[in-house]
Amino acid sequence: MEEDVVKSRLFHSLAISAVRPSKHLSASASFQRCAITSWTRENLHKRECCFFEKGVREDVCRCGYLKTDHVDEAIKPEDSTGEYWDKHKHVREVPTDAFGDISFGDLGQKTGKYARVSTDTSPEILYELLTEQWKLSPPNLLISVTGGAKNFFLKARLKTMFNRGLIKVAQTTGAWIITGGTHTGVMKHVGQAVRDHALSNSMQGQIVAIGVATWGIIHNRDALVHSEGCFPAHYETDIKGQGRLSCLDNNHTHFLLVDDGTQGHYGVEIELRSRLEKCISGKRLGNKESGATIPVVCVVLDGGPGTLNTIYNAMLNGTPCVILEGSGRIADVIAQVAGLPLARVTITLIHQLMKKFFGQEYENFPHLKIIEWTKKIQDIIRMSHWLTIFRISEDDHGDVDVAILQALLKASRTSETLGIESWKRQLELAIAWNRVDIAETEIFTEESQWKSSDLHWAMFSALVGNKPQFVSLLLENGVSLRDFLQDEDTLCELYKQLPSGIFLRKLAKRVHSSRRRRRKPLRIRPRARTGQGEPISMTHVSDEVRHLLGSFTQALYPPSSMSYHFDVSTEVTSVSLSKSPTGSQSLLRADDADAQRDPGRDLFLWAVVQNNKQLAEIAWELCRDCMSAALAASKILKTMAEEGSDADEAEAMRELANHYEKHAIGVFSECHNSDGERARKLLVRVSPVWGRTTCLRLALEADDKSFVAQSGVQALLTQIWCGELSVDNPVWRVLICMVFFPLIYTGFLVFRRDEVLHREAEKKEEIKTVEKVTGSTLRTNSRSLGVKRLKPLSSWYRLVHLYSSPQVKFYWNIVSYFAFLFLFAVVLMIDFQATPSAGELLLYIWLLSLVCEEVRQLFYDPDGFGFHKKARMYINELWNILDVLSILLFIIGLAFRLTTELFYAGKILLCIDFVVFCLRFMAIFTISRTLGPKIIIVRRMMTDMFFFMFLLSIWVVAYGVAKQGILIHNDNRLDWIVRGAVYEPYLTIFGNFPTNIDYAAFDLDSCSMNGTDPLKPKCPVLNENQTPAFPEWLTITMLCVYLLFANILLLNLLIAIFNFTFQTVQDNTDRIWMFQRYELIKEYHSRPTAPPPFIIFSHFYLFIRSMVLCRPPVMSKEFKSELPQMEEEELLSWEALMKDRYLLSTQQEQSQSMERRILDTSQKVTTITDRLEREEETGSAAVMHRMARLEEQVVQSAKALQWIMDSLKSQGFAATEAQPLTLTTADESPDTLRNASEKEDGFHVNARQLHYPNSKLTRFPVPEEKVPWEVSFSSYMPVYYASEDSGDHMDGSESEAVGNYRNPGGRTGIRGRGALSHLGPNRNADLVLTRMRDSENTVLEYLVVWDERHGTLALPGGPLESPDHLPVALKKSMGKLLYEKINAKVSEGTKVLEGYVDDCRNTDDAWVEITVLNIHLDRTSQLMVDINSMVASSRGALQWREVSGKTRLSSNQRDSLRQVAELHNRKF
Repeated sequence: MEEDVVKSRLFHSLAISAVRPSKHLSASASFQRCAITSWTRENLHKRECCFFEKGVREDVCRCGYLKTDHVDEAIKPEDSTGEYWDKHKHVREVPTDAFGDISFGDLGQKTGKYARVSTDTSPEILYELLTEQWKLSPPNLLISVTGGAKNFFLKARLKTMFNRGLIKVAQTTGAWIITGGTHTGVMKHVGQAVRDHALSNSMQGQIVAIGVATWGIIHNRDALVHSEGCFPAHYETDIKGQGRLSCLDNNHTHFLLVDDGTQGHYGVEIELRSRLEKCISGKRLGNKESGATIPVVCVVLDGGPGTLNTIYNAMLNGTPCVILEGSGRIADVIAQVAGLPLARVTITLIHQLMKKFFGQEYENFPHLKIIEWTKKIQDIIRMSHWLTIFRISEDDHGDVDVAILQALLKASRTSETLGIESWKRQLELAIAWNRVDIAETEIFTEESQWKSSDLHWAMFSALVGNKPQFVSLLLENGVSLRDFLQDEDTLCELYKQLPSGIFLRKLAKRVHSSRRRRRKPLRIRPRARTGQGEPISMTHVSDEVRHLLGSFTQALYPPSSMSYHFDVSTEVTSVSLSKSPTGSQSLLRADDADAQRDPGRDLFLWAVVQNNKQLAEIAWELCRDCMSAALAASKILKTMAEEGSDADEAEAMRELANHYEKHAIGVFSECHNSDGERARKLLVRVSPVWGRTTCLRLALEADDKSFVAQSGVQALLTQIWCGELSVDNPVWRVLICMVFFPLIYTGFLVFRRDEVLHREAEKKEEIKTVEKVTGSTLRTNSRSLGVKRLKPLSSWYRLVHLYSSPQVKFYWNIVSYFAFLFLFAVVLMIDFQATPSAGELLLYIWLLSLVCEEVRQLFYDPDGFGFHKKARMYINELWNILDVLSILLFIIGLAFRLTTELFYAGKILLCIDFVVFCLRFMAIFTISRTLGPKIIIVRRMMTDMFFFMFLLSIWVVAYGVAKQGILIHNDNRLDWIVRGAVYEPYLTIFGNFPTNIDYAAFDLDSCSMNGTDPLKPKCPVLNENQTPAFPEWLTITMLCVYLLFANILLLNLLIAIFNFTFQTVQDNTDRIWMFQRYELIKEYHSRPTAPPPFIIFSHFYLFIRSMVLCRPPVMSKEFKSELPQMEEEELLSWEALMKDRYLLSTQQEQSQSMERRILDTSQKVTTITDRLEREEETGSAAVMHRMARLEEQVVQSAKALQWIMDSLKSQGFAATEAQPLTLTTADESPDTLRNASEKEDGFHVNARQLHYPNSKLTRFPVPEEKVPWEVSFSSYMPVYYASEDSGDHMDGSESEAVGNYRNPGGRTGIRGRGALSHLGPNRNADLVLTRMRDSENTVLEYLVVWDERHGTLALPGGPLESPDHLPVALKKSMGKLLYEKINAKVSEGTKVLEGYVDDCRNTDDAWVEITVLNIHLDRTSQLMVDINSMVASSRGALQWREVSGKTRLSSNQRDSLRQVAELHNRKF
């Protein structure tokens, strides 16, 4: 048991996904149903009536159900009791009987989940039902759609935009949509949107649409009832017969049917739905332990007064709302006034809008309700940060999905915690939604200032979540990849979070094997690790990547010096490391490790091993050594594809490997076109960040034939092939100089050094010409500084370079091989004696030199492959197989030849061996551009012919056996049986027709009667007259049919196969030949200069040098060269520039492609069409908008004129004419708008909240215009309230004294003292004790008290009894002694604020007035010491906090603290 825990910790998430099968997959469907049934009956309940009392009808209970629907004990005699039906008393909970799968009978057979639940069900249980039992993934967003419950009309364009936007936001963010679930109103529109998505995107993920409906109003609900659940329940949507009930919407995916025990009552589900949404909004995003919670947004279409209450309550609870203008009724009312100042949102305006948008319903609205709705609409507008209006006429909103997400981000900015934390929360939401467009426009703006370190968590989330667009956006906005991956733990964590795949499984096995190896008796551990296995380290990753790249590379991530790794790598890896020429010690140096770390390489490798093309593409553009990176990716992917078992995954890896091969080709082509010499350096330079290998080696190992076939690569190979000779030398000149070498001193043969000197001389002449024209010597002086002059080659080096050229070596070996074959033929045909002659002995010595050369080739390993891989590479080459076969045959033939008994057999073997040697001679043609590709075609055709022979043999054997059985009777000679059944039918194909199947051609003397003559075949069965007895017509017919199929059909099929192979391979033969040409060039480059048999002296020298003198082999720089640091940096910078050119040209090609042009044209046409439709719909709206602006200007003019008249009156000028008409109603005085405008700054807002705090009382609604006492408000009827828990109580004369006080702020909607202690002003005081944190006076701090009752921070304070003393309530929090000491300092304090406070407890007759006193304390005073002691012993009840805008205080106290900061010249 303990070992299993250790294993699970070892592999973390990767071991779970890579090794263990999922438990859910192994469970059967029936077992899952039993488990769901058991859980449901245990946790979910329904409500049923347990007391029948007749209602309107005799057979109907007060609960709404029929008498027959009640249980027997619920029906009691009428005269038994005198109690009356009570919902809270006579409804009980029992286990639910309606749950399971629901199937709708329409087209498509939609199946969803449903459950009948009680109104008192815990939302946590419902959330568990949704996520654990119904297997829904936790949402990243919750969209609550509300509005009109009745069917309403949506304009076609708005409906399209709503459907498209809702589905897009749900699909891209992984959101849940919650509605009422019935097939009416807004729920029906949501269902249609889900349906349209399902029809057009059958292959994409399902949209989760959860319907929360009332059980008692569902039509046909009896079909859902079954005590053991329905799997499925067949539900019919009967719209015509539903009556006052409602049908479930068949396009929703899940249903929660809320039951309160009654029937026919709508709105039962509202409370449970609200609690469920609140519960979900409290869950952490992505099931994390910390971070942002799941955001909730309310989307409103149409709706009536109930919808207005839903919007109002949602915004009070901090839920942003998106209202669609044009959807009708209350949504349009709010949309019309949302952009207006509060002063203009009057009762009269709401009357007008209600009449306009509600039509006949408006006649039933009482005036008091209009006043209440006006107040709620004003409060909604005031909370603008929670309100978003989607206007179809505005271009800047885009689609509905953008408006929804923008509303959530706008709401998250309103938190009191401002700064980077707010932006971080918004970015976390955008990443969870995978909406890079929102992040780009709303988050990464000029207002947000990001540091690279601030975005590291976002980068990690985007990488692990596979969100490449976010990765690009973060890189563009300041994330430094070097800083992000500077800590190796970050990279380790990324590998731990790899998705399931080939590399993850291989890495898990490697980690597990390493852990088992550590359990051996020899245990060396630097530190104890109790209860845990070995975690993933970069050493494991490095070993696995090295395995994929090849053992010829070195470790990409050297082992850390901080931990000891014991034998982590495989045996091959260990051997290769020990044989590394640089040694493992150099890899442990810190500076080398830092030099090899390329963050672009690290990220690219991480993306490649998981076969993630988009992330790999981003990382590849950041790689310094981009060409090596692309070729390494090609090699890694092809290796994983070979080792993987999933065919589809392997095919995807091969496609990505080819993609990066194309990248490498594109970059190299740009490099070669720009500077061929630099491009060739890139091919053979050692890459420190990719295992100290070269681009050319990686391309060869990855089998990237297209890359090797590039003209630049071939130019390099040609240059190596020619050695120090010029590539422009004709072959005939080289051949002549091989024999007459003195010609090299006459200029007959050009060397590369000569060409370089010639080019430099031409440049000098050009410079001199320019200097003569310009008269400047600056160019000459600049070129003479730091330039090393090349000298011409000496006579000896010319001779050495001639005969050491691989080209010359090859020609000499051809001559030598001709001579060897000639000598071999002479010995076999003329000089093969019992005792070997001198010529034959020379032949043996010659062969010995060939054997030594083959052994040298096998063990020569300049690339560090290791013997095993080198041996595999040697055997995989066809010519090497022929070499080994020819040598083995020669040795066997020689052994037979030296014995008397097997002398002739030995000669036969040597003759056969001569054939093999001649076939081996074809290898000389591989260097030819004309004949080389043809040899490849011949090899492919030989493969085709080998398989064709199987098909041909069927016909040959079938005809031969039949013919032999018909003609010959019981021939027991095996050789003649094979001859007659196989050999003769085979020769017949080529025209050698048999004579024994035809009477006319039969000759009795040509056969033996009984088969006794071993040199003649047995005669066929004869008649008495000595003529053949076989049916002639049958044998001739068989021969004709056989020839028809074998000669005509099969041979022509072979020709067709050859033709197809030729046509298919012809296009690739040049590429294959260029790829295979490398091995021949490398072979002759490393080959000793002397040809066989003289090469044996070179072998003898190499043996002495290596074994006796123990000197290392001389490493050539032609295939692998290490550049100086400066030259390396310069070359990589130039390569990066060429990469940028390649990417730019690729983008231009894509943008100019036909498909791209068609797509762009389609988008433009769609945009134009949308704009034309919008202009048609908004033409009248624009006129109305202009009229509204004109009306606004008229109102402002009227205000100005009224102000002028009032001013004139105040100065004694009387009016001589009648007053002009004003734009006010009977209930609106001229001062209404002015006074309301003055209050528009938010003053006296909390005192008018509809819900009075700590009570169930609701204030009388007071709109903005009716706040001032001076404004007439005839409908004003505030309730009276005096709390019994408010401390001091007034005597019986309190009600009489109420009229003596009037709130200076205006009406509040409630009379009496409310929750305050007495009528009139209730004076309180807040004490702000400040100090400097340190002696440098950099940080200002204040003392704060933790309020346990409310769980918030607050300034110390309380009711003020005397202006010269502190509140007595401070004694409780500070202690009596400390209170007295601070009280003595009151006179030294500064009054920061004094006056009326907009408190939510205020009433018309009682209000709060505050005095804010700031006392600044010296850090060194005794009082400061006493306060610090009190703070230390208070266990968090008293705290010192920094004065800043991030302070979590109430709004009033934040304003007070802001003024304190200004008093001390500190930024708030």
